[in-house]
Amino acid sequence: MITNISLISLWVRDLDEALEFYTSIMGFEPKDDITMGPDFRWVTVAHPAQPELQVHLTTPSKPLSDDLIAAMQRAQADGGLPGFGLAVDDCRKTYEELSAKGVEFIQPPEERPYGVEALMRDNSGNWMVLVESRDYTPEDFDGAEFG
Repeated sequence: MITNISLISLWVRDLDEALEFYTSIMGFEPKDDITMGPDFRWVTVAHPAQPELQVHLTTPSKPLSDDLIAAMQRAQADGGLPGFGLAVDDCRKTYEELSAKGVEFIQPPEERPYGVEALMRDNSGNWMVLVESRDYTPEDFDGAEFG
């Protein structure tokens, strides 16, 4: 029986730069950094509040096809790959703190029916959503606009 999600993968441009970003800027802790043969390095980080969920930082590489690697690298260059969502206790404060550290934001904090949301990019161009959640009902979305 499945008990939980323990690992997610995130496509990055450069493992060292991504590791530095997620540990120094975002507050994650380094976990694994293992060279597995001449062409593969296994790198993971985890947030201290959720150490059971590791984020596998990986670059588009073999065994993917050359065409898929090239397409993913183009998507990374365009900032078109989604990352993941991050729960925050104060979206506006987190936005200010990360902005001061040079993090690029696509959208500043905005009120949504489900809370306060901001969109950022990591240093590989992945977009991430920061959400300060609040209770909501389906009716809270009536007439809501997202842009």
